[in-house]
Amino acid sequence: MNGVIIQYFHWYHSGNLWNEFAEKTEFLKNLGFTAAWLPPANKGSLGKEGRGYDVYDLYDLGEFDQKDGIPTRYGTKEEYLNAINKAHEAGISVYADIVLNHRMGGDEEEKITVHGVNEENRNETITDPMEVSACTKFTFPARQGKYSDFIWDYHCFSGIDSVKKDGEEMKGVFKIHNEYGTEWTDAVSHQFGNFDYLMGADVEYRNPHVVQEMKNWIKWYFDTTKVDGIRLDALKHLSSDFLKEWITYIKKELNPDCYVLGEFWKDEAEKISYFSDKMDDLISCFDAPLHYNFFTASKDGKDYDLTQILKGSFLEKKPVFSVSFVENHDTQKLQSLESAVKDWFKPLAYAIILLSEDAYPCVFYPDLFGAEYTDVKDGEEIKIVMPKIEVLPPLLQARRQFAHGEQVNYFDHANCIAWVRKGNHENPGCVVIISNSDEGFKEIDLGPENAHSKYIDFLKQRNHEIVTDENGKATFWVNSGSVSVWVKA
Repeated sequence: MNGVIIQYFHWYHSGNLWNEFAEKTEFLKNLGFTAAWLPPANKGSLGKEGRGYDVYDLYDLGEFDQKDGIPTRYGTKEEYLNAINKAHEAGISVYADIVLNHRMGGDEEEKITVHGVNEENRNETITDPMEVSACTKFTFPARQGKYSDFIWDYHCFSGIDSVKKDGEEMKGVFKIHNEYGTEWTDAVSHQFGNFDYLMGADVEYRNPHVVQEMKNWIKWYFDTTKVDGIRLDALKHLSSDFLKEWITYIKKELNPDCYVLGEFWKDEAEKISYFSDKMDDLISCFDAPLHYNFFTASKDGKDYDLTQILKGSFLEKKPVFSVSFVENHDTQKLQSLESAVKDWFKPLAYAIILLSEDAYPCVFYPDLFGAEYTDVKDGEEIKIVMPKIEVLPPLLQARRQFAHGEQVNYFDHANCIAWVRKGNHENPGCVVIISNSDEGFKEIDLGPENAHSKYIDFLKQRNHEIVTDENGKATFWVNSGSVSVWVKA
């Protein structure tokens, strides 16, 4: 089964997403998509301005009049459930985006004790312990205890970025003193000394009541939404001890087939592998190192050695647990991890993730539909146009029809590489060839079983036929800075 995920949103999507997605499910199915990753459905602290990553109430999927209204940016609870239902009718699995790390937009202030830490080294204390007030109490007055009567207070949090002392607001990173001590948990990434704290009120997963509430919540979420999997945000900031216990609970008690995909954002595959091993392979991870290879290749042009394109990727290290992508909502222009792959290289990058044997690819919404948006950077308003990639639908079709069977690589030239998918008894296979410089070619041996066979470029980049000789050998061509997929005529 040649599964493909679509990330059905981007950071600047204008909203009303659930209804739009519900209308597109048949179209997506026909393109060959088997799964859709949808953005966080929960109510955020910024209401319709937020993206769901600003978590306020995980039980409010657009049902309660909180934070400036009932719907979220993407729609109401009914619309969300309808969208999932439509996807299931089309045979598309739905992966829900889940943010476990923090809460924002607390309802009440509490008196707490904190100390300030150095943002560059969170283990370094920079203030004495001090009494302050902070928005660490979440009572969800509009929901009135429906689904859960759990009240979040400072015992549920380990850190915060905004406090008041003697009526004056102070910003920074503050470690909350609670019954779990005055240190951060150690079971997180050690970037910045300790990367437990990311934003908002940081959830304290050493609190057993919090762990139990999160188990209760995910059971409710699965029962309510019937999603098939989850995409977990910001995992290098989360306690791996909690995560393992929580995912084990999901797999053992709720849904053994639940697909769990994590964002453990590291540019080194070794670190992602270490995390994956620690999680006992319960979780798949996005291949950020491969994305950075694509980003670098797109910038360097013909100076990039294409034979190294998979080197250092998570796909190369643990293919079964890797999800390959070209771009996402964090890497698109004007975003926090901006590393947008240049337009000319995107078809080549998509050919690599869509037509390689081991990849589980994720396609980014603007690459399929296009996008236009504006944002302010350094005080200047900037307009961005992301054109849709015209060759993407045929690449998706090629994945479905031809990207089958064993893969043989011809990674033997810095500017032109190729690979053969041998096909199987049902599917014929293909020859994929890409160039990041001039027009390129490869002599490829397809074996005597493919002698005197005619091949055409499925992507219509080249309009001539190629015929193999009596041994099944032929020279296959590609345009400069392009990709061709040669299939039997």
